Amino acid sequence: MKWRTSLILAIVALALPALAATELDQRVAASRQVIKAFAGNLKEHLIAGIKEGGPLNAIGMCQIVAPDIAASQSLASGWRVGRTSLKTRNPANAPDEWERMVLEDFESRKAAGEAAKTLDYAAFELLDGQRVFRYMKAIPTAEVCLNCHGRSLAAPVAARLDELYPHDTARGFSTGDIRGAFTIVQPLE
Repeated sequence: MKWRTSLILAIVALALPALAATELDQRVAASRQVIKAFAGNLKEHLIAGIKEGGPLNAIGMCQIVAPDIAASQSLASGWRVGRTSLKTRNPANAPDEWERMVLEDFESRKAAGEAAKTLDYAAFELLDGQRVFRYMKAIPTAEVCLNCHGRSLAAPVAARLDELYPHDTARGFSTGDIRGAFTIVQPLE
């Protein structure tokens, strides 16, 4: 009887990494879908805003619409969905320690030749004493982003950003740079 128990425990132990890998894959896939919806919705609003009122109008899209989209995605998924960056515009989006480490890893990976659009990271972590799944996906700087995040901004855009974000560090980017990352925290039961 003892050998059966040992055999069953050995089989279960061997299966655990596969179960964890399957759960990880499922959570990553679900996170990617939420981020795809977030990014698509935000891009749609930005392009419409620029068409309607130029780059100055796009500032309002990121200031007001992006947090609304994140809140909507958070409500729909039951997760915490947001954006962060090493160079923030809004201090409320500053990375926590884990996010900072991931963003720094993204920068190292990009410097080693990986494309920003392919960079993501997932892990099971403890956050405030609770076990969670965390996922981050790099946001590559697109051409449209340079209107407000580039090296050379139009004077009215720079003035409006200075007014709204006196501590803004989210400038000086080039196409393909890592602008920041989408970030997801899924509570585990």
